[in-house]
Amino acid sequence: MRLTNVTRLSLPNGSLSSLRVEMRVRADSPLPVSFDQRRHVELGDRPGSWMAISFRLPDGTSPTVLEAAWLHVVGRHGTLRTVFSETPAGPQLHSAEVTGAEWVRHPLPEGTPARDGVRAVFDRECRPYAAPSHRVCLLEPDPSEPDGRPIAIIGADHAHVDMWSLLVLARDLLAHVEGVPLDGPVEAFAVHTALLEGMPPAPADVRDEWAHLLAEEPALLPTFPLPLGNLSEPRPEVVTVQDVLDSDAFARLNDHADAQRVRITSLAIGLMAEVTRQLAGTRLRAVFPVHSRFETRWHGAVGWFITNSVLTCDEPDPRAGAAAVKQALRLGSYPLAPVFAPHGGMPAPPGMFALSWLDTRRIPVDLPAEAGGQWISAAIRTDGVMIWFVVNDDGLHLRSRHPDTPEAHASVSRWVDAVARAFQDAARRPVPVAAPIA
Repeated sequence: MRLTNVTRLSLPNGSLSSLRVEMRVRADSPLPVSFDQRRHVELGDRPGSWMAISFRLPDGTSPTVLEAAWLHVVGRHGTLRTVFSETPAGPQLHSAEVTGAEWVRHPLPEGTPARDGVRAVFDRECRPYAAPSHRVCLLEPDPSEPDGRPIAIIGADHAHVDMWSLLVLARDLLAHVEGVPLDGPVEAFAVHTALLEGMPPAPADVRDEWAHLLAEEPALLPTFPLPLGNLSEPRPEVVTVQDVLDSDAFARLNDHADAQRVRITSLAIGLMAEVTRQLAGTRLRAVFPVHSRFETRWHGAVGWFITNSVLTCDEPDPRAGAAAVKQALRLGSYPLAPVFAPHGGMPAPPGMFALSWLDTRRIPVDLPAEAGGQWISAAIRTDGVMIWFVVNDDGLHLRSRHPDTPEAHASVSRWVDAVARAFQDAARRPVPVAAPIA
């Protein structure tokens, strides 16, 4: 699996269509809304609020077969049959039922890349208050293309999916197309939300740590430690993607982590802390997304199972990185609504800095390599910095997003390049003798 942006999405030339699913909303069936869903949906309908995944279908898959498969997936996942409505009290979530489906053609003007057509469809249809806020596209390659297998592109507003969810949807759709039986319906994300809301309050030490973290910066949440320029309003995003380590080099870096009795994530955090100290003279502080699929029953479910924590690391020692990750995971294991209620909700300050680490090999859902899967992010305007580290069978890849200002381009490029060099240098060093178990 590769992580890309819709402006960089690689698709063949061909005919583009999408399946319009019609739904009837049940206004008498309100469902719980999660803290993160509410934050997202309250920003209103807008382009670029979606996420997507693309993959190859078996040769000869027809629109009729794809339609049956997608309607089966929608019927399997209750989350895809939920719809938000806008009320004076804020977003409300309702269940809905499918009443019909129809294919819509999207002619592409001569010379227009297929990705532009896909972007236009998702920007228009995959919005927070759309009913439904998901869409499946079908790209049928031109006869001149070397690979004639059709491509499915599933897009959905982020309020209903995360990256793991997209993989589940692709897996399930492909299984139905190929006639592979799946288990029965999967519980909707609203059930998970209700369970989270019913949890006991966070322990006193967790509440105290959150209060301490939020008091450290005027913006409450961490901001990028180097200059980003004028962020009085969001700017067009700049997205860069680079391959940091191939599979062999990543294995050597993993050997370094094993020798020090830590996970490779902890080693990576230590290296980033060292780079941050060298370049900015301060410790590493970042928003750190963590997932809440704590139970096996949620591994094959669809929803926004991601919440935010804060990661802080003072030292380059991998053991400090391990402690930082452990603390961030603990802080993100309790409902955030009570934590941020005194602040009017979770802020997203200009310059907010977030780090994400995703090892696709550890997700218990997969697509075959021949499907050529790609995770796709939308094109947006931003005033923050987001760094994704993605691990797959090919190695370690780094994707960054920052606002298009001269200062941000210089600062983020400098930090990203230094981190990549630090990883590469560490992977080239001799692996030390394994440390004794404490």
